[in-house]
Amino acid sequence: MGRRELAALLLGLSVALGSSHSYVLPLLGLSVALGSSHSYVLTDAEGLGRVFDGIGGLSGGGATSRLLVNYAEPYRSQILDFLFKPNFGASLHILKVEIGGDAQTTDGTEPSHMHYENDENFFRGYEWWLMKEAKKRNPNITLISLPWAFPGWVGRGKNWPYDFPDITAAYVVNWILGAKQYHDLDIQYVGIWNERSYDSKYIKVLRNTLDKVGLTGVGIIAADGDWSIANSMLVDPQLNESVEAIGAHYPGTTSVKEALKTQKKLWSSEDYSTFNDEVGGGCWARILNQNYVNGLMTATISWNLVASYYKDLPFSRDGLMTAEEPWSGNYVVESPIWITAHTTQFTQPGWTYLQTVGHLTGGGSYVALTDGKGNLTVVIETMTHDHSVCIRPPLPPFNVTSQNATFQLKGSFAFIKELQVWRSQFNFKSKKSSFFQKLTPQKLQDGSFTLELAEDEVYTFTTLPTGQKGRFPAPPPSARFPKVYKDDFNVRNPPFSEAPDFADQTGVFEYHINMTDPGPHVFTLRQVVTERPVTWVADADQTISVIGDHQWADLTITCDVFMESVKAGGVFIAARVDKGGQAVRSAKGVFFWVFADGTYKVTNDLAGQTVLAEGKSGTRAYGWHTVSLTVEGQYASGQLNGYPLWRNAVVLTPKSGWAAIGTRAFELAQFDNFAVVAEY
Repeated sequence: MGRRELAALLLGLSVALGSSHSYVLPLLGLSVALGSSHSYVLTDAEGLGRVFDGIGGLSGGGATSRLLVNYAEPYRSQILDFLFKPNFGASLHILKVEIGGDAQTTDGTEPSHMHYENDENFFRGYEWWLMKEAKKRNPNITLISLPWAFPGWVGRGKNWPYDFPDITAAYVVNWILGAKQYHDLDIQYVGIWNERSYDSKYIKVLRNTLDKVGLTGVGIIAADGDWSIANSMLVDPQLNESVEAIGAHYPGTTSVKEALKTQKKLWSSEDYSTFNDEVGGGCWARILNQNYVNGLMTATISWNLVASYYKDLPFSRDGLMTAEEPWSGNYVVESPIWITAHTTQFTQPGWTYLQTVGHLTGGGSYVALTDGKGNLTVVIETMTHDHSVCIRPPLPPFNVTSQNATFQLKGSFAFIKELQVWRSQFNFKSKKSSFFQKLTPQKLQDGSFTLELAEDEVYTFTTLPTGQKGRFPAPPPSARFPKVYKDDFNVRNPPFSEAPDFADQTGVFEYHINMTDPGPHVFTLRQVVTERPVTWVADADQTISVIGDHQWADLTITCDVFMESVKAGGVFIAARVDKGGQAVRSAKGVFFWVFADGTYKVTNDLAGQTVLAEGKSGTRAYGWHTVSLTVEGQYASGQLNGYPLWRNAVVLTPKSGWAAIGTRAFELAQFDNFAVVAEY
């Protein structure tokens, strides 16, 4: 008998015994890899595992859905359908949103419902709209809120929100009450601001404040950061009672024994954060299964929901899909949408994991869930290491090989005769991957089925006959931001508080009705934040909102400006702004400033340290001025009220960037008749 014949004999014996045979061929000196074979039992006979709480996406932390609201129909509704519509696309179970805090929190700022202590407005921003659109598509979607930052008044002069826990709790609860009163939205969970540390006293105060106003059903997720709060919960019964779910960010699929001891829900309350190419899809496939297999986490929430912010801001395309061109209507349904569908279209919150979940012997993992009414869904993934790397944490080495797997259904599932099958195959060599394909139903014999699993695949086997790979006609082709752009902000009843395509990076720029000016400037855009917010980001001392194309090089910007701070006031228009997001403090560009003390300045940076030109302007507060900035090649010139004010300032870097408007400090100021004519 030759070596290959002997190999075949031993291989057949190992398959018959249901054991791994991956060691057989190397022992015989053969390099032909035929994979491994193993049998896995799926049963509820000895009880069930934890209750499944859902898969979700996160809008915020910050301003990650900023451009979505500016899409025209039908494209905006199509994007929303791919995210939320049941049995169509991602079919998300959970939507988590930022409680805006007027502060830079990653890719921009989101407006607060209370800019000042005596101010309330529950129609600012787009999160209210987004939640209502999600509920319109899925009335059962779970809504979660979390503040990433707070207006300055909440901290009472400190960059810390917990010295006055009653004030902070009242601020957060006020947002939850407003969601119900003004939008009929029931917020089911609220997270704890935890970018530096949690505060046990605040959590108890928040729980008490919620209960006092009748929000006893709103659960607290704590610390919405890591697992460390579990240690405190185990020794503090009141804290333990206050918390409904322990939420961790980017847990690497593992929890800790102390968290398990609390017997609370364990959630990956912020995860993924990875470029949404196919490696990103592989990351998402792996953690959706292994967060439960390794860490018993029953919910996983992607940061972010949809990459709908300028692509040159931090974490470009880190959403489940991409929608970053409202001016063209183009959007891209990326692989994570269909990877999500493998779980979300065939389960619901309230289903229960089986205890019989785990790792495949050849690498990969499997989970199984039931609705308790006879339905069963099994999700299998075989993502290899290099094709499932997430942005964080570091991924330890592991191996995945092709393998045969037999699944034996027992207990109440033993009599299932057929399962629907959906498959995704990543193909990193040919670049011809296929996602969420419906295959021929799988017939079962004596409650079992066997399949050949290749590397980098995802399968769903389910009793549910539903499921759909939703489709729309192709959206318009991708296009650059228009080279000629104008906005006079003349919208009497704007649907959102921000003007289209402006992406606030520090401060908040809102539509404003100027009741004191009956002339041409009744409708303006106003910067409204007057005090540095409480935030974890080293945001700029100046306020700034960017717009346009990061590749703009030569352009002319014109804008009417109105300062409201006597003598101390100052505003700017800018070109070639090279940075935003968390790095906005160090942004470079060409900044043309005019000040209320009658001077002007041209700087090469937002901080105003590198001065290119300066002099007298005659500008004052409480009067409108028209400023114009032209940048061509290495030279820049400026006009004030139609007359040249300075010319031929030398600009060596940056070579390109966004247009922008902003203010000298956190101060009130207005802008009108903004216009750009640009060249790439």
